[in-house]
Amino acid sequence: MAPAGDDKACDVCWGLTFLLPSCVKGQSLRLGLWGGGALPGGCADPLPRLRCRTERRTEEGWVAMAAEMSLSHRLPRGVLSEAELEEVAQRNPPAKPSLHGCLRKARCSASTAKSLLFRFLPFLRWLPRYPIKDWLLGDIASGFSVGIMHLPQGLAYALLAGLPPVTGLYSSFYPVFLYFFFGTSRHNSVGPFAVISVMIGSLTDSLLPSDNFLEFVNGTNVTMVNEEQRDAARVELVATITVLTGIFQVALGLLQFGFVVTYLSDPLVRGYTTAASVHVLVSQLKNVFGVSLGEYSGPLSLFKTFIEICRKLPETNVGTLVTAIIAMVAIFIVKELNHKFAAKLPMPIPIELITIIISTGISYGVNLSDKFGISVVGNIPSGLKAPVVPNFSYFGQVVGNAFAIAVVGYAICISLGKIFALKHGYKVDSNQELIALGLCNFLGGFFQCFAISCSMSRSLVQESTGGNSQVAGVIASLVILVTILKIGELFRDLPKAILAAIIIINLKGMFKQFADLPMLWKSNRVDLMVWIVTFVATLLLNLDIGLGTAVAFGLLTVIFRTQLPHYSILGRISDTDIYRDVAEYQLAREVPGVKIFRSSSTLYFANVELYAEALKKKSGINVDRLIKKKSKALRKLKKQQKKAEKEKAKKKKVAEDGLNGPGVAVIELSGAEGSAPPEPTLCSLGLPQPGFHTVILDFSPVSFVDTVSIKILKNIFRDFHEIEVDVFVASCPGPVLAQLERGNFFSSAITKSCFFPSVHDAVVHSSKEQHRALVDRSTRM
Repeated sequence: MAPAGDDKACDVCWGLTFLLPSCVKGQSLRLGLWGGGALPGGCADPLPRLRCRTERRTEEGWVAMAAEMSLSHRLPRGVLSEAELEEVAQRNPPAKPSLHGCLRKARCSASTAKSLLFRFLPFLRWLPRYPIKDWLLGDIASGFSVGIMHLPQGLAYALLAGLPPVTGLYSSFYPVFLYFFFGTSRHNSVGPFAVISVMIGSLTDSLLPSDNFLEFVNGTNVTMVNEEQRDAARVELVATITVLTGIFQVALGLLQFGFVVTYLSDPLVRGYTTAASVHVLVSQLKNVFGVSLGEYSGPLSLFKTFIEICRKLPETNVGTLVTAIIAMVAIFIVKELNHKFAAKLPMPIPIELITIIISTGISYGVNLSDKFGISVVGNIPSGLKAPVVPNFSYFGQVVGNAFAIAVVGYAICISLGKIFALKHGYKVDSNQELIALGLCNFLGGFFQCFAISCSMSRSLVQESTGGNSQVAGVIASLVILVTILKIGELFRDLPKAILAAIIIINLKGMFKQFADLPMLWKSNRVDLMVWIVTFVATLLLNLDIGLGTAVAFGLLTVIFRTQLPHYSILGRISDTDIYRDVAEYQLAREVPGVKIFRSSSTLYFANVELYAEALKKKSGINVDRLIKKKSKALRKLKKQQKKAEKEKAKKKKVAEDGLNGPGVAVIELSGAEGSAPPEPTLCSLGLPQPGFHTVILDFSPVSFVDTVSIKILKNIFRDFHEIEVDVFVASCPGPVLAQLERGNFFSSAITKSCFFPSVHDAVVHSSKEQHRALVDRSTRM
């Protein structure tokens, strides 16, 4: 039964109890939320005193008061704005960088020098604590296994790079040995890698094609390629590329730019390496079929090469084809057996080395080169060569390619390093890895090495055969050293078809990455687009331009994602102070009279206008149109006031000329001027009013703001104030608040009192403010 008193008002009061949650029904008086003091007579509740039926947005006011009652009792402390929080928590002023502070940090000391030395030479930290009894035997076994793999892969990948086979042996020795001193990964096996080799090969083919080294044979019209001159020129070019690649990597590492690899997402790297594997496969078909091809470079070079191979299939050397097929079948079967019985085998069967030894013996004994026309590796010089300064005149031509090789090589290396580090519980320093890889390339370039990276197959063997540190790498490099000094010359009769077979079979892991497509289709379509665009661009535009296109497209997807984030209106989960998207959570209910708006992205120049538009759209009212109507109504009101003033002036003049004395008229005019006219409102102007009194912007996803976003945020505050809606900001991170301060965001109209540490603080504050406003209006009436 309704309480006694004003029947209509008490009906509202009685109905209000149905708006309250069960936990607060019947407890409104005990909560003490009505400002304290004695209750007026005639009604048990204070609501009739508010004369709510004569006020605008009455129902919303009662609902807001009900919401305040259900919200406030859940806050374990008083409501705090950011201004109050700074005072209570004693926020430190933002630190200003000074020259003295920078010099103090840069000051050298014994501890700083020691720390830098251990950082740039990580082996000094772990080698003195090396557990010889536990790790040494495993590292020796692992080193021999990896060294045996280095031999065939080094020869094969040199062929892939368009270089003499001995350069592959050099690239398997110097960088592997140097990585022991500078690397932080215990399981990475650095050295020649198929993708990097094919990137170098495409560059040597374009800058130094074989056609540039044609010579007439013995005064006849027959021309032949002078392979010795071509190989010497290409070695000089590749050494320059390798040195420049190392310079880029060391510079990026010293500048702490190890994060540059984050711009190469996993789908991008996998799509790129898959496309590079197709390039590798097509480039080796000529050695499989035993045909000679022209050298193509630039966009569509892959397809031009493939078309020419198809045209020359009738010229296939049967002996070469049979040799390649037999080798591929044998290597494939044994590798599958290695994988299947990995747990039972002490080390993988070195089928690649066995194939090379057997095929070299058969080729030498049967004389395959002369009898069947099978192309062989040729002379492999023994011994190490003195360092040679690279040709710096090539720098301008290869700077872009060197940077691409530097980034791709590092991306593959750090990705594998982090996988092994996570598995075995140690840390890999991304910047030091960049420096280590750079020094391996930089110093290796002086010794006729080509750019290296990390091989997954060798790294897995190094881990699975008991390798625990880069001591295994040193053992592997010693195996290659012995080969260079004593054994290398024995492989001059090795058929190139065998090396092509080794390269093609080792691409199996790369081609397995096509399985990413159905997985990405289910999980993330944007990543699927990155994968496909990278793959197609690399196939069509070649490796260098394809990589640039892929990175650009990847960055564009990031921009589009921030431009088109998910916008939502938040509601409160019943009986909690948690706020979630009302479209996703059934129990999330909008707080009456309050719109809580959230974007899933940060705010910057590219998306802040879309943010403002989405806010106005989600609010459910055409804010811009209402502002225009208000401006039009205000102009009309001004005209009416001017007209009234003119009429008043006429009346005054008549009064002065009439019977009434001027003094009386002056007194009336003074009285009219003394009372300031009330400020026009939407209600007094006869305009529709918003169905809410407060907008709360949840800034928890915002990580930074710029000058454009600050300007638009000011406009949001201004526009909603125009339609008599308060704007509050909740959960604004400290760095963003500091950026707003530096951007002169705050003023007399927008203060830190509009900012709150949580959404719940802002909701409770807005409910209390609405209640106070209703009480003030009721007392004035």
